[in-house]
Amino acid sequence: MPVARPEPQEPRVIAHLDLDCFYVQVEQRRNPALRGQPTAVVQYNDWKGGGLIAVSYEARKFGVKRSMRGDEAKNVCPGINLVQVPVSRDKADLNVYRNAGSEVVAILSTKGKCERASIDEVYLDLTDAAKEMLLESPPESSESIFEEATKSNILDLPSDVGDREENVKAWLCRADANYQDKLLACGAILVAQLRVKVLEETQFTCSAGIAHNKMLAKLVSGMHKPAQQTVVPSSSVQDFLASLPVKKMKQLGGKLGSSLQDDLGVETVGDLLGFTEEKLQEYYGVNTGTWLWKTARGISGEEVEDRLLPKSHGCGKTFPGPKALKNNSSVKSWLDKLCEELSERIQSDLSCNKRVAQTLTLHARASKENEGNSMKKFPSKSCPLRYGTGKIQEDAMKLFESGLHDFWGSRNAGWSITSLSVTASKIFDIPSGTNSILKYIKGRSSDASSAILDSSSTPESTPSVDNKLYMTPVHEERCESSSMKEDCDNSNSAKQCSSIEGKGLPKKLPKVQGAGSILKFLSQSQPGQHEKRNFDGLICSHQGPESSSGASEAEQHGRDNINTAAVHSSGSGDTWMLNVEDIDPAVVGELPLEIQREIQGWIRPLKQATPKKRGSTISSYFSPARR
Repeated sequence: MPVARPEPQEPRVIAHLDLDCFYVQVEQRRNPALRGQPTAVVQYNDWKGGGLIAVSYEARKFGVKRSMRGDEAKNVCPGINLVQVPVSRDKADLNVYRNAGSEVVAILSTKGKCERASIDEVYLDLTDAAKEMLLESPPESSESIFEEATKSNILDLPSDVGDREENVKAWLCRADANYQDKLLACGAILVAQLRVKVLEETQFTCSAGIAHNKMLAKLVSGMHKPAQQTVVPSSSVQDFLASLPVKKMKQLGGKLGSSLQDDLGVETVGDLLGFTEEKLQEYYGVNTGTWLWKTARGISGEEVEDRLLPKSHGCGKTFPGPKALKNNSSVKSWLDKLCEELSERIQSDLSCNKRVAQTLTLHARASKENEGNSMKKFPSKSCPLRYGTGKIQEDAMKLFESGLHDFWGSRNAGWSITSLSVTASKIFDIPSGTNSILKYIKGRSSDASSAILDSSSTPESTPSVDNKLYMTPVHEERCESSSMKEDCDNSNSAKQCSSIEGKGLPKKLPKVQGAGSILKFLSQSQPGQHEKRNFDGLICSHQGPESSSGASEAEQHGRDNINTAAVHSSGSGDTWMLNVEDIDPAVVGELPLEIQREIQGWIRPLKQATPKKRGSTISSYFSPARR
C-alpha cells in the first residue's frame, strides 16, 4: 500500500522524460532507411508473426497497435516494416536498447539529479539548475528565449495556433509570476535544451513533463507526443486532476483503485476531494488514507533518487500454449540460458560500475494439469547470489525445485511452466577503502599489499576492485577443477595449496578453503624468493627446491600454537605468523560473514589437548583407570 511522504519545504522543479517509440528509434538509427516509414519492432516469437513491442507514429496512423501480432499488423498496414529484436540464446536480447538508453541518461544527468526509471524513461530534479538560472539569467531579463522552449505546452494557457509561441514566451518571461512558476519557466528552458542536445548527439526524440513533483511530471509527459513537452503551473493542478480517472494514477491502477470505485464510488481524482483525510484513513489506514488525500490535491513528497544504473538485473522468458515446459530437463535447459545471460550482465556491472549483487531470485508462472484454473501461485524463491555462471545455474535450479515442491507437493507431476525469470538484486557499490582485507589487520607492513594479485587472477566468485580483492559473502570453493588439480599436482605448489586449505590451522578451527578464507590472501615473502601463479582462480605459490618441507612446518606450527595461523613463504625457513593479538576486534564486525566466522574461531578460546612427547605409547593418551 502507498505511504505518504513529507513534502519538501522549498519548491522543486521535476521533469519526466520519455523517449518516443524508443525501440523503433533505435532500429531507425541502425537502419536510416526506416526513417519516416511505418515500422514496428517485434519481440522474438514465431507465432502469428510475433508480438509488437513498439510501433512508429507513421504505422499508428494506419491503426497498428502494440496489442497486435505481426500478421495482424500487416493486414492493417501492408507496407509496414517489421524489425525483430536481436536474439541471443534463443530469446530476445535487449542489450542494444539498454545501451542506447544509457547514452541518453549520460546527457540528461549533466543538469541535475537523475533517476533512470526504465530503459526509455528518466526523472530529473532540476531544482538547483533552475535556481541558478533564475539568479544569473532569469527569463524575463533575457533578450531571446530558447526557441524549443517557446513550443512548450502549458496547461490552462490558450493554444491558438497563430499566437501559441508568443503566448508561451510571454508566460515564460512574466515578471509578476510567483517564485514557483518562475522556477518552472527556468525548468522548461532547461528541459528544452536537454531534449535538443539528446536529439543532436543520439538522434533520439523525447517528450517531457515539467512540474513541482514526480507524480505530476509523469502524468503530463505523454500528453503531447511526440517530441514535445508539457508544463504544469501550480494554479492548474486542481483543474487538471479533477477529471482524471483514478485508474490513470500511479499505484491506483490495481486493487486500491478498484476499491475506491467499488467502495466509495470514486471514478475521478476530483471525486476524492469530497472525502476528508480522516474518512480516507478510516477506510484505508493512516498512511494510505493520508496519501490518497494528498494525491487528490496534487501533493507528493517522493524524491528523485540519484540513480543512473538499474536497481536489479533480470532475464526472463515466456512459454505460451504448447511451448510450456513440462519436465525438469527442459526447465534446466532454459534456466541455464537465462543464468548465463544474467551472469554476463552482473559481471559487466561489477567490471564497469564496481557494483556487487547479493540476492538471486527465481520467479515462475505455472499451472497444474487436470485441476482447471488453480489459484495457487508458483512461489518466488531467493538465496544469496554466488558469482560464476555455473554457481548461478546450480542455485537457480535448486530454487526452482524448492518452489515446485511448495507448488505441487511431493507428487511433482502434471505441471506446466509458462514463464521463467531470474533476477539479481540488492546491488550495492563496493565501498571505497574496503577493497583490501589487509587494512583490518594491525601491525602489517605496507609491503603486504604486494600479496594481493591483480583482478585477472582473482577467483570468479571474489570480485576485485582497483587491483585488490573485495571479499563478498560467497560460498566456499575447493580446489576441484581439473585444470587446478593438474597444475597443482605437477608442481611443488601442491603442498602449499594443501597447507592453505586447512592443514596449517588447528583441528577445531574452521578449515581454510578457497575464496571464503582469509589466510589464502595473506601469504608473503621476500621479493624474488617465490613466484605467484594462478590456477583457474586458486592462488598457489611456487617456491623452488627448498620449499619441500614448508607445508609440513606450517602444519606443525598450527598444531603447536592454537592461537597462531602460519603460512610458510620461502624455503629458507622464513615463516610468517599471525597472532590473534594482531587482530583489531573493533573492525571484525565489518568483514564479510565467512571472514568473521573464521576470525572468531581464532579468537575464541579453545580446549587444547595435553601435548605429548614423541615416542609415547598409545596408553599414555588415556587417563589412568580409577582404583
